[in-house]
Parts: sequence; structure tokens; C-alpha cells
Amino acid sequence: MPSPLVLQPVDPSHAPDFALSPVDVARTLVGWRFFIDGVGGVIVETEAYHEDDPASHSYAGRTARNAAMFGPPGHAYVYRSYGLHWCLNFVCRPAGEGAGVLLRALQPTAGLGRMRERRGLDDERLLCAGPGRLGQALGVTRALDGLPLHAPPFTLEPPERPAEVACGPRIGIRTAVDQPWRFALAGSRHLSRRI
Repeated sequence: MPSPLVLQPVDPSHAPDFALSPVDVARTLVGWRFFIDGVGGVIVETEAYHEDDPASHSYAGRTARNAAMFGPPGHAYVYRSYGLHWCLNFVCRPAGEGAGVLLRALQPTAGLGRMRERRGLDDERLLCAGPGRLGQALGVTRALDGLPLHAPPFTLEPPERPAEVACGPRIGIRTAVDQPWRFALAGSRHLSRRI
């Protein structure tokens, strides 16, 4: 596992293997392009969660709310945060093991008009800077929960060049805050919070 604030180059030819650990997938996804019905952009910030992690939704076991997090890998897990915002995760590890990667931020590149309309603001930097904002901008709803990431309405495309990835502690949680499982595109101005 990388130490906090270490920059690592990620090879764009290395496709995300969703059966791997959420830490590996979270690091690999930085720099990839993600779209829902053509609206999206470059993934600039992710966080990893696993069922052995007390900050994970899967830590207490499978429930109706978190069932999609238990697989199969390469599917969406959608949950509502604080009863307000829909948040999107990519499910990892073999089926039956509750693990995923939270998409924390995107650099918007496509469908900015739709994002601005959904978010009710013009500042491009704030359209997708944070998991709730990202979910609102991309039109994430519970209807996407459990859907495969390799088929419409989702599109996942490799980066055009290697990404410099920084890592550090996760944010917005109360337990296991010291885990360096937050990954970000170095120097991006679209992060939810500087790493």
C-alpha cells in the first residue's frame, strides 16, 4: 500500500480489473474518463472501501441497502448520503465480498450544460467536486444501482496519457480516517479537497 502523499505514475494501458482490491482499482481509475448517458469527464478523485474496513458500508454485512456492493465486480453501487445526495461506487473483488471505489470527483468534459442545469450553478470547478455534487451533475439515481459498468448508460474510457496519482487519507468519514486510500490526479483543480 502506498504511503500518504506519494505520487505514482499510472499506465493508461492498465485497464481496471474490478476483481482486484479496491485500493488497486481506486488508484488505477484516476485519469480514466467516465460518462452516464454522455455526461461526465475525467475521474480525478477516488476512495477505496472494503468489508474489513469499519468505514465501509459493507462492514456490518449485507443488507438490502448495500447488496450491490457485494458483487458482482464491475457493477454500480449507489447509495444516498445523509438522505440528500446519490453517490456512485464501482464494485470490486469477487462476488460475495463487499468492496468498492467511491467516485469523489470528476473534471467535467462532456454535457456541461446538463451538469449546470442539474446543479444550478456555472462554476465548472464545483460541478463534480465531491461525491454528492458528482452524483447530482451526472444524474445518478437509485435506478443505476447494480447495473454493469461496461454497458449503457455507462461509458468508461482509458486515459490519453499516464496520470500522476497522489494518495492520502480518506475524508468525510469518522472511522479508519488514517487509511491512505484516497487517490487523486496530482495538481487537479477539480478535487473535492486538496490532497
